[in-house]
Amino acid sequence: MDYCGDFIELLGPDISTKILMNLVNPSDLIRVSLVSSSWHQFVIENGLGKQLCLKLFPEISGIVHTIEMNNLIDTVGHKQNDCDELECLRKNHRIYTLLARAFNPFVRKDCISEAVIASSTDNYPEESIHNTLEPFDRIDTRASYWSSEGQNNPAVPETLLYKLMTKMCIVTEIHVQPFQAYFQYGFPIYSSKDVRFRMGHKLQSEMTDSSTSSNKSADDEFIWTYTSPEFPMVQENCLQKFKLPEPVLCIGGYMQVELLGRVQRQEMDGLYYICISHVQAVGRPLLPRFDIEMLDSSGRCALKYLPETGKRTLSSQPLTRETVHLLVFVRSLQDYYREAQEVGNKCY
Repeated sequence: MDYCGDFIELLGPDISTKILMNLVNPSDLIRVSLVSSSWHQFVIENGLGKQLCLKLFPEISGIVHTIEMNNLIDTVGHKQNDCDELECLRKNHRIYTLLARAFNPFVRKDCISEAVIASSTDNYPEESIHNTLEPFDRIDTRASYWSSEGQNNPAVPETLLYKLMTKMCIVTEIHVQPFQAYFQYGFPIYSSKDVRFRMGHKLQSEMTDSSTSSNKSADDEFIWTYTSPEFPMVQENCLQKFKLPEPVLCIGGYMQVELLGRVQRQEMDGLYYICISHVQAVGRPLLPRFDIEMLDSSGRCALKYLPETGKRTLSSQPLTRETVHLLVFVRSLQDYYREAQEVGNKCY
């Protein structure tokens, strides 16, 4: 386009920004920035990539400071150093346009991919942590649930460790359902008193994948970058939903459920147990063509785009209706501007 710069000059930065922010597809914004060097500079200097990312995923707004000031997320191949204002804007543009394309546009309730380990298990594998990911209350003819070992002290906590679908995931709420022992007298419900959630990443490269009892704390093998407040759990046989105060960007892909306090004693042996039927994590995982690489133990990571895992590249994706309308509008403005210039030149 010979007059691509005239569009912004004619309308001014404020109106131009409002027009461009009508785009809803991150790929369209990338296309716009490739029209010319002046458009590319305008998109970067006005933070349009960031604005679109926060428009699509407002859950990220709470961690903007961490992303930009603490360099929580970087892009592959970018060297970390002190940068001037323009270079920082360019780096943020790369990060936010990637994030805007990376997360699943739909909120999912199945963000957990694997049950890793429980702090204790009463009868393995019949009462394994893996049962908490089963969609139904029964497997064949037996009940599906996890059970802790019994304790005399009701204050003894338990933990359940899970691996999320992707190494980076926006988590908004977690669902936990206590187990009701329908085969025991009185149909007791073995809930905990409170529940708390941690999210983070592995510290060590290898970890034994076992659901058997272990006295080793997961804190020795994981770094928890987020810890939720404690939520009270009611002693009811229902899926209890715990909405986090703010959406959490889990980097590393691991979530720990802390079950604090025991409320139900088993009549048979007089010991306190905690039993859980279902655990769900609700949020937005990364799309398959994106992944992260952990950079250090603080939780910093590099966001990677893997086009070979996706079905289509940017160039093969069709223009959206919004982009077509924008291009038609811009072309009309350019024609109008050019005609106005020609009329003005004739007058002189």
